[in-house]
Amino acid sequence: MHPLTVASGAAGRLAHYAVSGVVGGLIIRGVTKRAPDGQPAVRKALVGGIARGIVVGRWVASAAEEARLKAGDMIAEARTTLGEEAPPPSAVNVADDDHGHEH
Repeated sequence: MHPLTVASGAAGRLAHYAVSGVVGGLIIRGVTKRAPDGQPAVRKALVGGIARGIVVGRWVASAAEEARLKAGDMIAEARTTLGEEAPPPSAVNVADDDHGHEH
């Protein structure tokens, strides 16, 4: 796997966790301030915040996947420019096919 692919995947996960953590912290802070006022309003705000966190998490994951795919396209184009054949995205490099038995 190419280092750029690994880095973009890691960056996507990091961004997802960061956004989730910030949203979670804001929700907890809001709940602790509003808890004495009334339970239905707090519950509604908490559910709404969690829903927004889920949507943001999905958006971040989608953006990270799109960035990974674009990086892969650019790497394939660069290899083509150099005259190399770019492997398909799902290709796995297997150095040794001998795994102890015959087929």
